[in-house]
Amino acid sequence: MTVSKFMAFAGTIAALSSISFAWNISGVVISNAGQPLPGVKVTSPNYPGIETASTATGTFSLTNDVISLRATKLAKLSISYDNNIITLSNVKAQTITVSVMDALGKVAFSKTQHYVDGNMVLDLNKTSAKGVKFIRINADGHRNTYMLDKNVTLLKEGDPLPSLLFQIVGYSDKSYTMTKEVEEGVYIIMEPGTSNLQLSSAAAPASSSSEVAPTSSSDTPASSSSVVATIDCSAKTLKTDTQITVDGRKVIVRFPSGYVGDKPVPMLINYHQIFGSADDWTNNSKIGKVALANGAISIYPDGALTPNGEMGQAWNVGPCCTDADDVQFTRDIIKEMTEKACVDPKRIYTAGWSMGGGMANYAGCMLADVVAAGASSAFDLAEQVTGAGLCKPARPYPILNFRSTNDGVVNYNRTESQIVPGKPITFLGAEANFTEWAKMNGCTGDPTKDTPASGCDTYENCQGGAKVTLCRLNIDHNEGDPEVGWNFLKQFSLP
Repeated sequence: MTVSKFMAFAGTIAALSSISFAWNISGVVISNAGQPLPGVKVTSPNYPGIETASTATGTFSLTNDVISLRATKLAKLSISYDNNIITLSNVKAQTITVSVMDALGKVAFSKTQHYVDGNMVLDLNKTSAKGVKFIRINADGHRNTYMLDKNVTLLKEGDPLPSLLFQIVGYSDKSYTMTKEVEEGVYIIMEPGTSNLQLSSAAAPASSSSEVAPTSSSDTPASSSSVVATIDCSAKTLKTDTQITVDGRKVIVRFPSGYVGDKPVPMLINYHQIFGSADDWTNNSKIGKVALANGAISIYPDGALTPNGEMGQAWNVGPCCTDADDVQFTRDIIKEMTEKACVDPKRIYTAGWSMGGGMANYAGCMLADVVAAGASSAFDLAEQVTGAGLCKPARPYPILNFRSTNDGVVNYNRTESQIVPGKPITFLGAEANFTEWAKMNGCTGDPTKDTPASGCDTYENCQGGAKVTLCRLNIDHNEGDPEVGWNFLKQFSLP
């Protein structure tokens, strides 16, 4: 290996690539009548996990300082590129995704590993990724991009400034996008109206935000109320957190706080990413936690191994990425749970991230008779499925997709992938996936802008009362807003 093809990166990583990631904003939230508004929830759709609330005087402040975080995650990382082999040394991360791209930014190969402490090697000679120009490393959400040329060169790649969302019950949600790294004295004026927090706030008990009672009547779609009243729960014995085995695979079951099994509640089946697991996604799924907090049972199944186990556990979404029958597997999970736990069979939903998001999309094609609606993140339907006419929902199927325009793993546009050798897949692309679902659901007219949240478009005039939503984000390959996702799901029930 030549010296020119090897670089060790120390503290200069932060100076080169992280300076634009730090930002600060402060100000005050007031009503349209000029009164300070306390308790306004402030979040950032493109910087997940950062949030605050306005004080008693309406003031708020948010700071994102990831320079120190990035330094601790990637400062000791070294990378070499020689003879089409990429070697990462001194890797220390719970989850690391390495993607290689051509000059147009098309992802040619991507690999994710968990709990890495040491080295990681990618032999591109064994893939279809030839002549790659860039490598993107995402370690526990902290990302760097390098150019692969005569030297391995760190690119200065600033993430966009944040968009902020201000929410409080009784007022319409307010969006604000920063224009510089430091903003002070910002005034946010809230107008009276209905917030997306309205339903979830109404469902939460007044006594404690951390202990949420099982689903209230406000969470129950009107069309399913008669079913809820007639289900006999007396013989249902499964009532506490556990794990069960279905078709030889582990399925983790989590019950909401305060669940006693005396009335039927919704259930969310949550699919993990490729190279993931039920254990991993139980701990990390955001929408799973929101569903639990809103009184739903959350289910986390294990995927099957990819051929030869090279890419860990995944899902069969048609052309890729396992040989398992995950449609039947999901049906068997539903059968097992409805027999043993007090599940409302008309309010069963699916969600997933990355390849799990692909399974949540695919479930709409194959499981619309037993699943009420789906919420998918960071994955599309496969062109091999839709092009062959294999996606045939049993009924108009409500679905929401979160897709990032800067996704470095599953490109926002149509993309071919060979992530699992011998099982090529072509992603439709976010916009084509959106219009394909609208067509299959018989939607008419133009989508409504910024519905149900900022950055989301929704076809609302669809057959059978279905809706089709695309929420455009700018947070790379990440899960979407869990509150928006769950609020979308819970409005639907099977006829």
